[in-house]
Amino acid sequence: MAIILAIETSCDDTSVAVLESGKVLSNIIASQAIHNEWGGIVPELASREHISNISQTTRAALVKSGKKIEDIEAVAVTHKPGLSGSLIVGTSFAKGLALSLKIPIYPIDHIEGHLYSAAIESTELEFPFISLVVSGGHTSIFDVRSFDEYKVLGSTIDDAAGEAYDKTAKLLGLGYPGGPIIDELAQKGDANFYSFPRPLLREKNLNFSFSGLKTSVRYYVKKHYPESVGLEKDIPNLCASVQAAINEVLVLKTIRAAKTNGITNITINGGVSANSDLRNRFMSIGEANNLKVFFPSLEYSIDNAAMIGFLADARFSSGNKDLGNDFRFRVNSIAIRSRKD
Repeated sequence: MAIILAIETSCDDTSVAVLESGKVLSNIIASQAIHNEWGGIVPELASREHISNISQTTRAALVKSGKKIEDIEAVAVTHKPGLSGSLIVGTSFAKGLALSLKIPIYPIDHIEGHLYSAAIESTELEFPFISLVVSGGHTSIFDVRSFDEYKVLGSTIDDAAGEAYDKTAKLLGLGYPGGPIIDELAQKGDANFYSFPRPLLREKNLNFSFSGLKTSVRYYVKKHYPESVGLEKDIPNLCASVQAAINEVLVLKTIRAAKTNGITNITINGGVSANSDLRNRFMSIGEANNLKVFFPSLEYSIDNAAMIGFLADARFSSGNKDLGNDFRFRVNSIAIRSRKD
């Protein structure tokens, strides 16, 4: 395929990218700072911000790419999973654009976009590979066989890892989003300060559970820092200890999935994959176990439209020629389980 304009609005980032033959020409991301004061995403506010941002973000992506709207030959857009209102803004804009230009439209699953995001820049990544998708809303391990075939090996049964980071930050009074704040503070702390639970670590399955860890942090803070007395000086140590508990589970479960399935390539994707401690742990343990570990760059770790356009191009190029002919698709907030075409 030649030139694709891709749109991603599954949560609180409005992103538009332009790709030519799978190469990213531009990838513009407009974040929504309005949610910071609420300590989390407010769906109604997110929808309104997408409406305000999407036209100007599209113009910026076109300008940076050096392309005109008349040059676009297809549109790709996230249609699931995510916040329904946010998805409706993106898909409605995409459908209108595709209809007006009389070009195909390619609905792409947000999680599937993350699954293949490490391949945007890497020429060494080969199928099959084990993929950990870890973000504020999702934590799952996949066995990926091609751009059209994968299966879920394990998922969180309650909170996602990113959600555990955000809720821990809120308990410690650190603000939102919590992941980057904890990552920065943890670098000044002692990960052995306190041993928080590693949920399901010894279970043979590949599922995750982070709700209990969050509860453990709440009880620890309540017991040891009544009225928050003395909490501030220990925050770096607490951040490092919580981060170690979350990341140890993520790493060991993913390594176990690779060994069990006899696969030597691993990708780590999603917003939490930007965590510096997680990256260091994976690279160290991967090397010790003769496994190749791939991370997307930070730009493609967070929610972005480039991964949506990249996957649309890859699927079309691999032979799925009928992908863009149906405009009747709807948004869906439910995450996928597996795919085999």
